[in-house]
Amino acid sequence: MTINPYYSPNFDSKKRSLDKINFIIFHYTGMKNEKKAIDKLLDIKSKVSCHYFIKNNGEILRMVPDTYIAWHAGVSSWKKFKSLNKNSIGIEINNPGHEFRYKNFSKKQIYSLIKLTKYIIKKYKINPKSILGHSDIAPDRKKDPGEKFPWEFLSKNNIGIWHELKSNEIKVYRKLKLSNLLKIKFINNLYKIGYPKNSKINKNKYNKNITVAFQRRFRQELIDGKIDKECLLISENLIKKLN
Repeated sequence: MTINPYYSPNFDSKKRSLDKINFIIFHYTGMKNEKKAIDKLLDIKSKVSCHYFIKNNGEILRMVPDTYIAWHAGVSSWKKFKSLNKNSIGIEINNPGHEFRYKNFSKKQIYSLIKLTKYIIKKYKINPKSILGHSDIAPDRKKDPGEKFPWEFLSKNNIGIWHELKSNEIKVYRKLKLSNLLKIKFINNLYKIGYPKNSKINKNKYNKNITVAFQRRFRQELIDGKIDKECLLISENLIKKLN
């Protein structure tokens, strides 16, 4: 695997202990084109960066060495962890995102991502359940890497987690309404999985935000922010898998 240096100035100058690296966070760039994405990550005024960047052709760029904290996650949390920059490796995959005609990630990008992620997992002994998307850790702000990101495929390579339910069997429960008690149970399941709580915005609005984030990751065929029985079943299966 070839990784080409292309360093960004946007990182904390103090080195971190490598045993603090517990997570890998996937992002899409969300810029009109690859050049603009790279230029932004190299611009000191942008105050954003990542550790690795995967180009359309699968080329991997190293933008910040692993020993330094890159500025990719922003305000974020997962379980007991806050501000995940200090505990994570950030990987940006070039893609215009929802704002600029979101598209499928290329096969070359995913092939490179698998090789790179497996290398990082082995190096830092990262648990597959600690491989997350930006929208997982910041559901009220972010959509990336989005519903076109192949989480199910990656899970077959021990990258991230996926539920063990057969989609053709649980699809019949899609849009099936739940009681308020079961909706509350679903939200509590999300907290058990790791999704962050947020008391600073309207509760109903935030519940919709984390439901959407959950759907982008685990029920990608329908992203509507509505809690139905299919979502509940998936959340319950994931909790069993995580315990």
